[in-house]
Amino acid sequence: MGKLKTLAFSVGLVFTSSFSLSLQAADVEVVAGTTLVGFGEAKYAADFAHFDYVNPQAPKVGKVTYGQIGTYDNFNRYASRGAAAQRTGELYDTLMASPSDEIDSYYPLIAEKVRYASDYSWLEVDINPNAKFHDGVSITAKDVAFTFDKFMTQGVPQYRVYYKDVKAVTAVSELTARIEMEVPNREKLFSLAQNMRVLPEHYWKDQNLAEPLDTPPVGSGPYKVSTYKPGQSVTYELDENYWAKDLPVNIGRNNFKQIQYDYYRDETVMLEAFKAGEFDIRIESSAKFWATSYVGKNFDNGFIVKEEIGHQEPQSTQGFVFNTQAEVFKDIRVREALTYAMDFEWMNKNMFYDQYTRSRSYFQNTEYEAKGLPTEGELKILTPLKEQIPPRVFTDEYQPPVTDGSGRIRSQMRTAFKLLKEAGWELKNKVMTNVETGQPLEFEMLIYSPTTERIAIPVQKNLKSMGITMKIRSIDTTQYLKRLRDRDFDMVSSSYSANAYPSPNLMIVWNSNFIDSTYNTAGVMSPAVDALTQQITENQQDPEMLLNLGRSLDRVLQWNFYIIPQWHLNKYRVAMWDKFERPAVQPTYDLGVDTWWISEEKASKLPEKRR
Repeated sequence: MGKLKTLAFSVGLVFTSSFSLSLQAADVEVVAGTTLVGFGEAKYAADFAHFDYVNPQAPKVGKVTYGQIGTYDNFNRYASRGAAAQRTGELYDTLMASPSDEIDSYYPLIAEKVRYASDYSWLEVDINPNAKFHDGVSITAKDVAFTFDKFMTQGVPQYRVYYKDVKAVTAVSELTARIEMEVPNREKLFSLAQNMRVLPEHYWKDQNLAEPLDTPPVGSGPYKVSTYKPGQSVTYELDENYWAKDLPVNIGRNNFKQIQYDYYRDETVMLEAFKAGEFDIRIESSAKFWATSYVGKNFDNGFIVKEEIGHQEPQSTQGFVFNTQAEVFKDIRVREALTYAMDFEWMNKNMFYDQYTRSRSYFQNTEYEAKGLPTEGELKILTPLKEQIPPRVFTDEYQPPVTDGSGRIRSQMRTAFKLLKEAGWELKNKVMTNVETGQPLEFEMLIYSPTTERIAIPVQKNLKSMGITMKIRSIDTTQYLKRLRDRDFDMVSSSYSANAYPSPNLMIVWNSNFIDSTYNTAGVMSPAVDALTQQITENQQDPEMLLNLGRSLDRVLQWNFYIIPQWHLNKYRVAMWDKFERPAVQPTYDLGVDTWWISEEKASKLPEKRR
C-alpha cells in the first residue's frame, strides 16, 4: 500500500507534559493533547515551531491583487442564495488548522487542547484564552455551541443531515465546549472539532445565516475586509492585532499586508488586464492562453515571469457532469453513448497544445485509483452489491474512449449508435429520436464562462453529427449558482474535489441522503454508492479495507458514467509580476501562496502600480 502501509490507523496522539493516556475501561477519558489526526500519524510534534514549508522570517509587507471571474453580491459564504465575495469563508478561524503537507492532520488554532472518550461518545475542546474576534470580543465556548446550533437550524441541508447524530454542542465552562454524540461516531466527532469555523454569537444572533449579507460580518481570521465596491472588488487588510499571528500554525504565513480581488466578466479581458499590470498573479487554467497569450513587452523586459511548478497533488475529477435526475440522462446507456462524442486526442492536439492527460478516476494521482480488474479484497466488497452495479465492474478495466486524433470519430459514433438503439433511440431524418415518444434527443449545457464554451463546442459539433442537439446556455454566476442549487440543469462542466484518500466527506458528495445539496452535482441515488460511502465512513482505521473500498467506489462511479471525463495537469501554470519570493520547500498538497512574501527590492524595479 505504499507510504500509508506503515501507518497506524489509530488517532495520532501528541502529548503535552500535563497530560497522559489512561488505558483502563472502554469508557475512560482519552486525552489527545494538542493534535487531532483523522488519518495516519501526525508529522509535527506537540512543541513544533512552524510548518516545514514556511520561512519564519518572511516580512509582512505590500499588497497582492488577484483577478477573479464573475461577480459577487454579498459577504456571507454560508448563504443559501447569492454569490459571496472571494475569501469570505476565511474571515473566520477554525478550531484546528490543517497544514498543506499532511493528509487530515490538525493542529491548535482556536482550540488549544482536545480530549475525547475512547468510545467516541463525546469530545471536549479547550479554547485558547487569547482567541478574539476582530472587534476585540473574546471567543468562548458559547460561540462554539452557538455556531453549531446556527448551522443546524439555518445552514445548508447537507450540514444538518451529516451531523444528525450529534446530540448537542454545549458550553460546559467559559472556555470549554463539549460535543456529545447521540450515536458514537469517531469521524463526525472529529470532523466538528477539526473543521468548525466559529461564528461570533454577538453578531450572528440577530442575523439569518441562510440570507446574504450586504456588509462584511465580524470575523476572527488573519484578514478582515477593509474596502469594497459591490460586485467589482474587495480588499482585505492584515489585522495587526490578530490574536493567533504567533501560533506555530501561522508562523511564516499570511505575509501580505493587503489582499485584493478584482472581478472581471470575461477571461480574455482579465488576462489582458493582468498583462497590463492591473493585478499581480495568475494561475492559468487555459492551455491556449498559456501557450499563446503570455507574451508582450512586460514579459520581454522581465517584469512578468512565467513558470510551471510541478506538484504531487491528487487531481480533481473534471468533466461534463450529467444531471441523472433529468429524464434524458436517467438511462446509463445514453450517458455512456454521449461519452463517445468527446474526441480528447483531437482536442489535446489542436486546442490544448498536448499539455493534458485524460482523466479516468475519481482518485486521480493516488493509490486509490482503480486499475486493472478487481482484486480479491475488492471482490469481497463488490460481490454483495452485484445486482446493483454494472456487470463490467467485474470484467473490464474502465478507460475513456480513445480516438486517433484525426477528428474523425466514425468508429466511436457506431458504438454510440448501438448503445442508443438499445436504449430506445434511432436516427430519423438525421435526428436522434425516441422510438416510443417521437421526441428528439436534446439537452442544455449550462455555463457561465466563455472558456467553458470553447471546450464544449467540439463536443456539441460531434453530437450534432450524431443527430443530438446540445444547446449551450451562458448565464451569469449568480444565476448559475441558483440553478445549480435548484438542480435546474441538464449538464454542467464541473469538477469533484481531489480525494487524497477515501474520507467521510464522500458521503456529502455521493450519498443519496445528500441529494438536496449542490455537492451531489450528478444527482446520484444509488444503493451501491450509498453502501460504499457508508462503509468508507465506518472503516477509516483499517488501511487495507480503506484501500479496497476506495478502489471499489472508483470502479462503481466510473462504470455508471456520471460524467464525460475531461483532463488534468500535474503542474501549476503560474505567471506573476516579479516581486515575490517563496520558501525553499513547497508544500506537498498546495501551491502555498499564503507562504510567499513580497521583496521590496524586486518590487522597486517594477512599474509603480505593481510595486
